[in-house]
Amino acid sequence: MEYFSDPHAWLFALLIFVLRVGDMALDTIRVLFVVRGKKLLVWILGLFQSLIFVIAISSVLSELDNILNIIGYATGFATGNLIGMLIENRLAIGHVLVNIISSNRGTFIAERLRASGYAVTEIAGRGMNGTVFELHASVLRKDVSQVETIVLESDPQAFVTAEDVRPVRRGFWRA
Repeated sequence: MEYFSDPHAWLFALLIFVLRVGDMALDTIRVLFVVRGKKLLVWILGLFQSLIFVIAISSVLSELDNILNIIGYATGFATGNLIGMLIENRLAIGHVLVNIISSNRGTFIAERLRASGYAVTEIAGRGMNGTVFELHASVLRKDVSQVETIVLESDPQAFVTAEDVRPVRRGFWRA
């Protein structure tokens, strides 16, 4: 318990916390780039992440009786996950397929999206209450909120979903 009164111990625990935040933030971003197939970037992030991890874990293991180091490690892990998610959301890298289902305003929504430069495919479908318009729009992740705004201004009742996609062959991608 003498660690609680030692400023050096608090600084060491803070260092472990910062290292672990960096490690986990890089890990979160790295995993997302793995899914997107960014090989070189994944390799670089993995290199730095593993270096930081080794330094952080060896610091904790060298003084297992210091509870501050363990707390710094655990809270750094949890915080690093959140920071990684925030960074990844800010980067908004990749493409998204926005799926829109509208009972009666599908053509109008498609026209508005096309006028804004988005690729839209229209498909006629049948829902529980009759004919529906199903629209597929391929957009950059950073544009999803703009697309959603256009759709909901055009038809507040529209059903909208989005899923990450990886372009395989060229088509019309607003990129």
